[in-house]
Amino acid sequence: MRKKSILITGCSSGIGLDAAYRLHNLGWQVFATCRKQIDCDRLKLDGLESFVLDYEDPISIDSAVQRVINLTGGTLDALFNNGAYAIPGAVEDVSREALRQAFEVNFFGWHDLIIKVIPIMRSQKHGRIINCSSVLGFIPMRWRGSYVATKYALEGLTDTLRLEMRDTNIKVILLQPGPITSKFRENSIVGFEKWINWKTSARREQYELILSKRLYNKSLKKDQFELPASAVTKVLIKALEDKVPRSKYMITTPTRVAALLKRLLPNKWLDNFMAQR
Repeated sequence: MRKKSILITGCSSGIGLDAAYRLHNLGWQVFATCRKQIDCDRLKLDGLESFVLDYEDPISIDSAVQRVINLTGGTLDALFNNGAYAIPGAVEDVSREALRQAFEVNFFGWHDLIIKVIPIMRSQKHGRIINCSSVLGFIPMRWRGSYVATKYALEGLTDTLRLEMRDTNIKVILLQPGPITSKFRENSIVGFEKWINWKTSARREQYELILSKRLYNKSLKKDQFELPASAVTKVLIKALEDKVPRSKYMITTPTRVAALLKRLLPNKWLDNFMAQR
């Protein structure tokens, strides 16, 4: 019997890495992609099929999809879009160029990959496209404007695609994790240092007292509701295996609480609550 196949992005660490290993151990044919070749080489040593896929590089997306086609004989059961990029900073300090890069990685690259795998799934008459969003895909937080903007856009695109795929057997699904243990905060320092000129910002004092401490304090305590990446993988497997999958799967207590508050509270009250976070 042919192994089920899945293409996963952002497998160098965190959610993508855990998902790749877990599904590989469950017998899936996993294509674990990373932005850097060095990370792919590490995964290959552990027996995974791994190659480069960089959302900012359309050629690498084309190459990755073609490699999947060659290795499977033209099939792909599932796509798990996961890789993401963050530029911590106040919205007023995020330049057009910075926001453009965030959208290239977190939105345009995802869309590019999706529309390249849909013909494969149409041809085989089934497939699942699973996009890893966030609690920040439906509720905002300070200092995360660029990331929030990309996730809001992603949720809108995913919801629309789900409606449009109703006449096919291609299921379109969102995962909405809250705080998950990963290198995301550590990795976001790169975007912060590249794009945010905080020393000349009107919010310099806030950067020094709040954001810098969150980014650079290695002894910072974990969020009390933070879950390991395996919690996302567990739900991913459910989304892959449920006969009738949900359109959205919420992961972690903060995501569920945020959804409840968004439904119940007036905007002014919700803003007051989120301003304390």
